[in-house]
Amino acid sequence: MGPGVGLDCAVVDLGSTLLVFKSDPITFATDEIGWYAVQVNANDIATTGAIPTWFLMTLLLPAGSTTSELVEQISQQVFEACQSIGVSVIGGHSEITHGLERPIVVGTLVGEVAREDLITPRGARPGDRLLITKGVPVEATAILAREFPHKLQGLLSAEEIAEARDYLYNPGISVLKDAYLATKTGEVTAMHDPTEGGLASALWELAEACGHAILFDPEAVPIPRLAQRICRAFEIDPLGAIASGALLLSTAPEDASKICRALEMEGITCAEIGSVESGSAQVWRRTAEGRELLQRPKRDEIARVFDSY
Repeated sequence: MGPGVGLDCAVVDLGSTLLVFKSDPITFATDEIGWYAVQVNANDIATTGAIPTWFLMTLLLPAGSTTSELVEQISQQVFEACQSIGVSVIGGHSEITHGLERPIVVGTLVGEVAREDLITPRGARPGDRLLITKGVPVEATAILAREFPHKLQGLLSAEEIAEARDYLYNPGISVLKDAYLATKTGEVTAMHDPTEGGLASALWELAEACGHAILFDPEAVPIPRLAQRICRAFEIDPLGAIASGALLLSTAPEDASKICRALEMEGITCAEIGSVESGSAQVWRRTAEGRELLQRPKRDEIARVFDSY
């Protein structure tokens, strides 16, 4: 499988097994950037049904402000994150790069999957139900609380800001467990990781990848209480903000409730938010009057926050 809209991984056929490749940078976050780099790459590998196995890192560091402690800190974050999910760090590169204001980590992750277990966004079929785990936007909530805590003072208590910062780990931005439970419980036809542009972009990417229409109900999308408050504080749309931690998946109608129950039993929120329909690759949102075309985000909502501050 080569490149395409909504196809976040490349797949190479080795005969007896398939190798799945993913590369992704971390550009918004500065705090725990090494941890982010591993998790977001592992998430995309997991959406194919593959097991993340080998990781390479490219670390670009700003001139004039980089210390040996910073390099060691980021490297340690990467090694600890990889160790936590059974991934081996097999190489990489680091350098001082002129023109940067903050560190940038680019991760490349390789996974393995049996041919019969491969899942891609192309597999979603008319009639399938759409499920989402955890809610949105988990990642944006953590980033905003970590990067701009001073903007939340007076709006949230110190305990609430600390809880929002901890969204990185609880409910967490990893979907490895979500993907594993879903695929072991029922027939999963497609999985997608909502990152930049949030759930709104992910729905469009899934529609284009599978070539079918999507109807979704925005009222059915779980938005955690703190996420709602932080999005309101920064005046951003929670459906258009970076949303790692949520897993968007399509499944046969008869398996939707079974998959949700299995996830809920493990403490992972799951909700049915729409369906795949016959028709051209467009995304429609359910309204009181019927339906309307969902506007595709031109950029991630939190990019506006970074521009403002």
